Amino acid sequence: MGEISQSRQPSWEVVAKEHATKQLNNIPAEWRLAQDKLDQLSGVGTADEGRLVQLQAAKKSGLLSDRELDITENHTAQDLLPKLAAGQLTSVEVTVAFCKRAALAQQLTSCLTEIFFHEAIENAKEADQYLEKHGKARGPLHGLPISMKDSFVVEGRHASVGYVEYLRQPLPEGESTLVKLLLEAGAILYCKTNIPQTMMTADSENNIFGRTLNPHNTKLNAGGSTGGEGALLAFRGSPLGVGTDIAGSIRIPSVCCGIYGFKPTADRVPFAGQNSCPFPRNHLPGIVPAAGPMANTLADLKLFMDVVVGDRKPWKYDGTALDVPWRSLERLKAANGDKLVIGVAPEDEEFRLHPPVKRTMEEAAKKLEAAGHTLVRLPVDASRSMALGGRLAFSFYGLEGYPTNAEMEAEFGEPLVKSLAVGVHPFAQNPPPLSPEWSEAKKVAEWHRLQEEYCDGWRRAWLENGLDVILAPGAISTAVPHDAFGVPVYTAAWNVTNYPACIIPYGYSSKKLDPNPMKGHAAFDADYTPELQDGAPCSVQIITPTFKDEECLYAASIIDAVLNGA
Repeated sequence: MGEISQSRQPSWEVVAKEHATKQLNNIPAEWRLAQDKLDQLSGVGTADEGRLVQLQAAKKSGLLSDRELDITENHTAQDLLPKLAAGQLTSVEVTVAFCKRAALAQQLTSCLTEIFFHEAIENAKEADQYLEKHGKARGPLHGLPISMKDSFVVEGRHASVGYVEYLRQPLPEGESTLVKLLLEAGAILYCKTNIPQTMMTADSENNIFGRTLNPHNTKLNAGGSTGGEGALLAFRGSPLGVGTDIAGSIRIPSVCCGIYGFKPTADRVPFAGQNSCPFPRNHLPGIVPAAGPMANTLADLKLFMDVVVGDRKPWKYDGTALDVPWRSLERLKAANGDKLVIGVAPEDEEFRLHPPVKRTMEEAAKKLEAAGHTLVRLPVDASRSMALGGRLAFSFYGLEGYPTNAEMEAEFGEPLVKSLAVGVHPFAQNPPPLSPEWSEAKKVAEWHRLQEEYCDGWRRAWLENGLDVILAPGAISTAVPHDAFGVPVYTAAWNVTNYPACIIPYGYSSKKLDPNPMKGHAAFDADYTPELQDGAPCSVQIITPTFKDEECLYAASIIDAVLNGA
């Protein structure tokens, strides 16, 4: 396991409470609402309790002016940037609007970790002054507020990644590569967002910042590990967010919160300089984590990639970022046309889909076929199943072995959160692909051999069927009750192949259309409860081969237009 200092005085409870108090004080007093008002906005005691989006909590709060509501609800990042560059909107008014909405989101969903609204507003003033003085924008992201996952290091702010022990360490003096790039592009950073303890569960809860709730239904999970970002975006408290993904950490919150999320090929977006967890150990061989955008529109995902990979040339900032220039999506459109050959991934025989997810996949396939796209329904094949991909992924995460709960608690110096303590594990029904008795070197060698076989199975499927993309579920379920998400095989498998993947929200769970409850099929899988999950966002996942990131977003834009009329 990783290295954590053992200076454990004062107690973890005292350290966590002190930091939580500092966090609250970083929200201006006039933006803090009384508990009875928050209960009213949450619909406590009503049939719609916890359905913050449906209840229009932000509008009814009285915290935001009509203009601030318009900025946060009716403008995408792509809409805001030309207005900011032309001075039609000031960076200050846009930043204040999103800071206010983020403050409200925090009070209702616990989605934030580090809050630095005051500094953000000062930086926004500087951006406005620059525009007035020079008559031009400071960069392609001039004046745009951007939120980021807690693991990214912002100078002078903790990157505790949910560990109390990390709060005992000095504040960082440097910053993550991507933070530096975004600031130089003119962005305004104003907050970081919540994650789970270890960043390896789909419930964003830890002992410092508590549990992030889903704005669509606070009784359901917001996903993880970038769950705070998912909740903030779903509440429209950010125009554009950044997450990371090693098993689905961008895509699972996107599924749960009904937003768009993109996991690029690893190292196309700079990843270096983040804080990491003591378990699993960072920099293990095998699966390489990726950083990527999360947003409320597909166009904003493309905007992020255009700027970060296209305009900024991240390999100049980060030695691990690949020198692979971004290709124009317009050129792709001219070369490829707008009709796709879409492979429809089969339901995994071990990890069965909940009724709303199955219905969503079937409806999406029918709609795409009716629009003139060619659909190829891929057969079940054990050599490239999601279950096998998931077991390979978790063999990699556990190359050092999985510590016991007692071992983790002893090292962390604090109790485990419930989603971690219950021991969600993909090997409960089937043995791991790698024998725990093998040497570390033999495990790594065998893991790479199995990974190559798995990737080759998908390569053959692509070539034999002439596919442009694959259409697949993003998870077996929509958002589920807290601490019940299960094993994310439908996302982790694509980390094994290092394929780019994009989540597109499409439709909602319905107790009328999906009336029959379902018990979780595989070990640890959540049950489907029609009444509780009614109205939860549904989604599909779009996948392309490694380095076909541009094609993934191009195809996703075509599919999004068919499904959502975008």
